[in-house]
Formats: sequence, C-alpha cells, structure tokens
Amino acid sequence: MTRQIVSVVGGDEVTSGTPYASVNPARPSQIVADVTLTDAAGFADACRAASAAQREWARVPAPVRGRVIASIGRLVEANTEALARLVTEEIGKPYAEALGEVREIVDTCDFFLGEGRRLYGQTIPSEMPDKSLFTFRVPVGVAAVVTAGNFPVAVPSWYLVPALLCGNAVVWKPAEYAAASAHALYRLFAAAGLPRGVLGIVFAGGEQTYAGLDRALGEGLVQKVGFTGSSAVGRRVGELCGRHLQSPCLELGGKNPMVVMPDADLDLAAEGALFSGFGTAGQRCTSLGTVIVHEDVHDAFLRRFTDAVRSAKIGDPNGDVLYGPLLDHRFAERYEEHLGWIQPHHTVLPGPVGRIDGEGLYYHPVVVDGVRPGDRLFLEETFGPIVGVTTFSTLDEAIGLANRPGYGLSSSIYTSDPKAVFRFREGVSAGMVSVNNSTSGAEAHLPFGGNGKSGNGSRQSGMWVLDQFTRWQAMNWDYSGRLQKAQMDVAEITPDLGFRL
Repeated sequence: MTRQIVSVVGGDEVTSGTPYASVNPARPSQIVADVTLTDAAGFADACRAASAAQREWARVPAPVRGRVIASIGRLVEANTEALARLVTEEIGKPYAEALGEVREIVDTCDFFLGEGRRLYGQTIPSEMPDKSLFTFRVPVGVAAVVTAGNFPVAVPSWYLVPALLCGNAVVWKPAEYAAASAHALYRLFAAAGLPRGVLGIVFAGGEQTYAGLDRALGEGLVQKVGFTGSSAVGRRVGELCGRHLQSPCLELGGKNPMVVMPDADLDLAAEGALFSGFGTAGQRCTSLGTVIVHEDVHDAFLRRFTDAVRSAKIGDPNGDVLYGPLLDHRFAERYEEHLGWIQPHHTVLPGPVGRIDGEGLYYHPVVVDGVRPGDRLFLEETFGPIVGVTTFSTLDEAIGLANRPGYGLSSSIYTSDPKAVFRFREGVSAGMVSVNNSTSGAEAHLPFGGNGKSGNGSRQSGMWVLDQFTRWQAMNWDYSGRLQKAQMDVAEITPDLGFRL
C-alpha cells in the first residue's frame, strides 16, 4: 500500500489539505507516498502548538534532555537500513550514500548527548565588592526549521538535535518530495519520548510555508528560523526575518571551487573532482562547481578527469553507482535550463549531454572546459551533474577566480606546498576549506556553513550551533545591602605614573 503522510501538530495528525504525490525519481510512475499538504494557517497553528509546549520542555533539566537525544541516536542506529532504503527509494540517492547520511544523524546525536551537561555559563568577577556576575544560556523558544530534500534526514538533524537539546520546541517543514523520509525520521524522534507538541512536522508548499511563517513571526510564535535551500529563497527568508528583528540560520547554495596547483597529485585531484562534482548527481550544496587548474597541468588533469567521468557508473541507486537520478521533476527541468548555458566557446566532455534514455530522471555527466569568469556556468549554482573547468597562472589569480561568483560555502585545493595551502585558506571566502580532499564532506563536530550567497555567517554542527538555539542572559547579584552603581561606585587605586627608574 502507498504510504499516507500527514502533518503532526501538537501531537495530532492533520488529515485535511491538498494532495501531493511523492514519487520515486528512478521510476517516476511509482508513488512512494501520498502526502497531504497544509496551508499557511496550518503552519501558524503548528507554531502556536509548539509555543504552548515549549516552556515545560525548557524546564526539563538539560542533562535529561541529553538522554532523550541519546535515545534518538540509538533508535536511528537500530533503524539504519530501513531509513536508508527509504531515502534511496524516495530521492534516488545511492544506497551507500544514504547509509552515510543516516550515520550522520547518529554522529550528531552522539556529539550532542553530552552537550546537555555542558551548556555552560560563566561566573564573572565584578568591579565592585559584594557583587557577583553570571551568564546563562537560555533557549530561544520556538524554532521553525525549513529543510531541502537532497539530504532529507541528515541535514534536518543538524537543526532538530541541538534545538531540542537546548530546550526549544521545533516546527519542522521538510521538502514535500522527501516527505516519507522526513516522516520516518519524525517518528523516530517521537519514539524517544519527546513530550507531546515539542516537535511538530508540517508538510506544505513553499508559498504557503512563507505566508505561514510571516503570520507566525507577526504573532510572536517563532523566535528562530532555520532554513536550508537555495540562495534566492534564503534571501526572501532573511528579509522576512529582518522585518521581525530576527537573525535566521541560513544554509544556502554554493558554487564551490577546486584549485589544482602544478604540484598536485593529479590522480587524487581527478578522483576528488569526480566525487564532489558528480556524487549525489551534483545535487549537494557543497558540490564542485568549477575546477580551477593551473595552466601547466590543465591537459594532464583534464585527461584524467574525463576518463574517470567516462568510466563512472550511473543508474539504479540500489546498485554500485556514482549517482542515480535527479531528485524530482522540478530539478530535472531546472537542470535542463542550466544546460542551455553552454556556449560555443566551451568544450563539452566526455560525451552525450542531457537526459539518459529510459524511465528515470537520469542525466549524463558533463564536463565543460573553457568556462570564463563572465559565464553563467562560472557564476551560478547549477545543482546537477555538470562541472566547469578553467585555468590560472598564479595562486592570487586562482583565489580571485574562486571568490568571483560571490558564494562562500566550501572550497578545495590540491597541493603539497604548505605555503600555498595557507595563502589559499587566508584568501578564499569560503566557510570551509579542504586540502587534498573534495569540496563535499562534513563531520558532526566541525562547523558547517557559508558566507556571501551561501549564508549569513551562521554555522551548524559542533558546539558552534548552540549559539543559534540559545541566547545569552546576564545576571548581576548585589549582596552588599546598598545600591552600587556600575562605572560610578568603583574603588580607585591611584598609580604614580610619573615614576621613573
């Protein structure tokens, strides 16, 4: 039977709404789930329910909340294969990658289960006697989290786990084309013992979500917004939050550069370019956008790279393949528009371009040599199996090319020269730098996030994300029995500044 997926608000299922079919992109005729989409009012209702549940959850001691996070990790671990199979079925991600995605959730839980005992504040000396100063981390309140479907379970965990650990309630709006995977993850979270209403899941279209978020922010129901998606939509979300004096957590797109220096291991660089450019069919925010290769090794690198691409297996994501289909019809249509950016001055390798014959949303891998700094292929995210190649003569030129598109998520450099590594790190605008490794790859205890068109400087993962889901509260406690005024009633010790030896 086809899965029936509905929103869950305040612990109750919402059965009314607009029907939507989530399909298997490897076999688009197969419906994975029938999804009921709610509207703007439904989204606002979910935020209202979360707001009502949040205060009691915040009163649960943080170490106890950490034990709930530990239980989520164990539940996900016990259901790894089933969840990974569902991800593969619904979005066409190769099964080996889907297993890695589920592992990321477990790693995230394992990291944060201990943070419940480390939500440290500070005791600070006062400038006046008989007075103590303290700081505390306090939850923000309700977090509205909107995530994309290319990583339908791992990336949401980067928001949900720390937000819940810190004592917030969460309303999660996943991508509708990955609704079954998201709903399965929600059920695992709920089974860990979260109180009713602390985590809600809402399925809705983009415009209804935006309108519902506007309403919820206006009513003061949401104190933090987390968004993973395109730069264009992220800009709208950022503008909306700004009108309500909110600072959102934005994790957006990327046009991620890989610099190949003349001393690089070219075989390793070609392997890294293959994985970061075409893994997940190029549908990662960290996917390789342009290889910036030194002119002296351009031909040798390109030969290795195109040979690797030509030999790569593309097809059924349940098999041993580099990548499977594109995520959904909407992404296939958009990617075909991007293929229209190929110009006569480009050299297209290694062979056919466009959709592969057959039922699924499979597309040929494309390497475009000779891209120029003014080309749309150089400047804009393509979100599909296409990688550009250009050349440079000096490292400063390479850094300028890497920064030119205005994104700043991930980057990579292949070299054996430490001086080049640190000059690149210092000059590149990306929030993440890899050395002799691909542009893709995150670890649960390392900050993840970008700058420029890739985000607003917020970071996910590791201890740094705690600043997204807590606010610092300062307290001063005067036990002198009299009013002591800061900067005024301060003892003075007078030095002899004219003293000389």
